[in-house]
Amino acid sequence: MEEPNLSVEISGFRMKNPLMLASGVLGISIGSLRRVHEAGAGAVVTKSIGYEPRVGYDNPTLVEVHGGYLNAIGLSNPGVKEFCKELSRSKIDDLPLVVSLFGAEPSEFKDMVSMLDGLKIKAYELNLSCPHVKGFGVEVGQDSRAIREIVEAVKEESGKTLFVKLSPNVTDMVKIAKVAEDAGADALTLINTIRAMSIDTETFRPILANKVGGLSGPAIKPIAIRCVYEVSKAVKIPIIGCGGVVDWQDAIEFFLAGAQAVQLGTVIAYRGPDIFEEIKRGIRNYLITKGRKSVREIVGLAHDF
Repeated sequence: MEEPNLSVEISGFRMKNPLMLASGVLGISIGSLRRVHEAGAGAVVTKSIGYEPRVGYDNPTLVEVHGGYLNAIGLSNPGVKEFCKELSRSKIDDLPLVVSLFGAEPSEFKDMVSMLDGLKIKAYELNLSCPHVKGFGVEVGQDSRAIREIVEAVKEESGKTLFVKLSPNVTDMVKIAKVAEDAGADALTLINTIRAMSIDTETFRPILANKVGGLSGPAIKPIAIRCVYEVSKAVKIPIIGCGGVVDWQDAIEFFLAGAQAVQLGTVIAYRGPDIFEEIKRGIRNYLITKGRKSVREIVGLAHDF
């Protein structure tokens, strides 16, 4: 049998394989993002960038729990102006780079895109789903009007591919997803971390300095699969799955649920970037075993039952 085709195209954004580095894992250093790409990632997403610099929360900001990690970093970042300088002095022409953005108002997103759009990035991902920073993320991602206005503002400013990352911490994700689609999103990223917390039984105190953080890792994969499955039946735009992928079987499960690509995050912390090649090999072998010529041929097959 001929070698299966692992390449994908999501609303004009082309990747050699369907595996992406999730936002928030390796910061904004172009050198580290490039190393992940060279290790096998089809695309890389930056840490979320805001209009103004943010220091983030005090430590502890990360704790390992059963089934994953809790984090409350606080969207620390150098701000869009400093990030533009980082991009300007780096070679990014050949890098499938997606810039993640967060903000509280449509005008902030529009201004950031205006500053970034002349640089040779390939796509944007709007972080409308951070579960632990007041005024950003979930508060925005639960507001249909805010989502519509932000997406429309970015689409008005830029013709680059636009992914919108949505939160599972909502009453009706399908409704929110359709709002983003109608506003002009080119694809959806599902899901971000889940609002959660952990308490030290000896000191009686919440472990995270912020008390509440976002749960990531294998524990949230079944929730992410359900979200992808339900939303992919309701929208026409592509979906990128995110949440708990640690091996090729997890990636396949997302494809079967309706995702066209998947993002890897927490697994990088304990397996390193070599996990991309390992999962790619697993996907390749699976497609050969099933007699399929490409990833596209298995997307959404679970909907047939």
